[in-house]
Amino acid sequence: MGHDAKSEKTKRVCIVGASGKLGRYMIEHALERGYEVVGVCRASSVGKLSEVADRITIVPGATNDPDVIAEAVAGCDAVLTVLVPYGVRDYSSGTAQAVMDHAPEHARLIFSCGWHITRDGEDEYSRMFLAIVAVAGWLARLFRYVDLDDQVEACRRIFASDRRWTVVRGSDLEEGPSQGLPAWSSHVQDPILANNMTRRTDFALFMVAAIEDDALIQKAPAISGVSGSSEP
Repeated sequence: MGHDAKSEKTKRVCIVGASGKLGRYMIEHALERGYEVVGVCRASSVGKLSEVADRITIVPGATNDPDVIAEAVAGCDAVLTVLVPYGVRDYSSGTAQAVMDHAPEHARLIFSCGWHITRDGEDEYSRMFLAIVAVAGWLARLFRYVDLDDQVEACRRIFASDRRWTVVRGSDLEEGPSQGLPAWSSHVQDPILANNMTRRTDFALFMVAAIEDDALIQKAPAISGVSGSSEP
């Protein structure tokens, strides 16, 4: 699919978590495709969207607030959600549930998370990776900063849903100019993902491109910014 492709069906896209770095890149890519964009972010972060405030609709509020999400996703053809494991009050799972409960039935639902999420238990991780996730998760919960287990719960709910979802599992991220669509595979141990590094703008590009890629419906692609062909 070309970078300037525009769907005849998908016109209105909601981006949940719009003020973050990934969210702002998704706004950029969505606008480039001619989509009408609705952005959801906490009221304290609205200022981060000042550069695009006149080009999108902004709905301020907590992304796990069902009323906020219901307002934002009304009439949308796709909802792109950054599953942030913020705090220790079920922020990720609450956000995912609100999106699934209130998005129009036909809408494509695209969620982002990390490689630590596994859909079928067949992903193979190094001992170092598992140790880092375990220690980071424990420290984050201890200081009540993030809850990685809640992101796992959010994805469990998504995987159990019959909605038209995709969960994009990203590798390590870096800034820099686009290198194009990342490669993807169903499992993180695929050699095509060995680089384990993706430009953040390309993670966002993959999220937006997934809206029109029916091959990704009810799949959890692991991605990495390396050259190569996508898995069929």
